[in-house]
Amino acid sequence: MRNQTKKIIDQADIKTVRMVFAMLEAEKENDWWDTLDPKERASVERGMKDAESGRVYSHEAVMKKIKKWRLK
Repeated sequence: MRNQTKKIIDQADIKTVRMVFAMLEAEKENDWWDTLDPKERASVERGMKDAESGRVYSHEAVMKKIKKWRLK
């Protein structure tokens, strides 16, 4: 598979080569999740559970609340 991939890259245009390069470079970087401290991870996980359980607010509802706060 490695040799086939090299052949394809050797024949690809520069745009495709740049995209493949960017994907490979991105793989080297740390996942943002790994940079979070335990409290931040717990907060994100709580938010995801809330969303999965339907405990969410629509964009419109949030904007109404913000508008009320701004008028105070």
